[in-house]
Amino acid sequence: MASVDYKKELAELIDIVISEDGSDIHLSVGTHPTIRVAGSLIPLLKKPELTGRDVQGFVQALLTEEQEASFMEHHEIDFSYAAQDGVRFRGNGFFQRGSISIALRHIPNNIRTFEELNLPPILETFIQRPQGFFLCVGPVGQGKSTTLAAMVELINQTRAEHIVTIEDPIEYIYQPKKSLIDQREVRVDTADFGTGLHSIFRQDVDVILVGEMRGRETIATAVTAAETGHLVLSTLHTNNAAQTIDRIIDTFPAEQQDQIRVQLSGSLAGIFSQRLIPRIAGGLIPAYELLINNPAVANLIRERRTHEVQTVIETGLEHGMIDMNRSLAELVQKGEITVENAFAYSINPKGLERLI
Repeated sequence: MASVDYKKELAELIDIVISEDGSDIHLSVGTHPTIRVAGSLIPLLKKPELTGRDVQGFVQALLTEEQEASFMEHHEIDFSYAAQDGVRFRGNGFFQRGSISIALRHIPNNIRTFEELNLPPILETFIQRPQGFFLCVGPVGQGKSTTLAAMVELINQTRAEHIVTIEDPIEYIYQPKKSLIDQREVRVDTADFGTGLHSIFRQDVDVILVGEMRGRETIATAVTAAETGHLVLSTLHTNNAAQTIDRIIDTFPAEQQDQIRVQLSGSLAGIFSQRLIPRIAGGLIPAYELLINNPAVANLIRERRTHEVQTVIETGLEHGMIDMNRSLAELVQKGEITVENAFAYSINPKGLERLI
């Protein structure tokens, strides 16, 4: 039986996902290689179903020997992969039913602007702040990292700042323009998010991008950094602003929660929640919610009344806040998305009914 050149096979799959403007490649035993295009999974039926030997071959094509050894020991790995032509992917290897699977997410080389991403211009006001804690939230695969990259790149283009990113793995590569940018990868350049954040206070930093808020120590250090003159940008896998605030507070033991409420009420700049909705014309378009921390919101956080935050967002249009249902309704009215998809992505369908 002829041996398979898995580097060549991988290059062919990458060519396909790029030519189809896809976002992901999935490699699992017993299935055809599968790509995701505009939110939909498409099996590549012209490619044979993958065997265990095939997926192992792809692992060896994607990982260093050290990474492969770690993966075989721990059965999980996050990694980045750069193809010969500079195309980059964020990857995750995992085991399922005793077999290896790989998920690869394409990271575009060009960092798109707010306008290209159909994001609201008000996000620019947050990067003009000298300090504060800004979170982009939503489920996996909803464009959070891309939104933060657009924010970092706009700072890079307009201001002389020292920007440090801590990522797992590094996704977008920034080319320094007006800013000095250092990018640190977890397990390569720093042990973990918490360690990287602690050392940041000795690095004369202005802007900090933390790839993900993981664990109590990371959250506590990020909030402290935002309090002490830094602009901190990060992500969380939460559904909306109110849930995000609760998730942060609930990370801490009961005796520390009042303290973190006070800190968060003072340091929080805003929370942006987004979903990528299939577009009628093809592709994806974001619907979003924006909470801006003002005295009323800060008061709700301090007084354990986060259940009222959603009402503040819904009635805060004049203050620049954006309600998810209003965003969905506007996309329907503009002919960008279907009514069915608007309801499918709404967290409060009854509220959406009143707007459509």
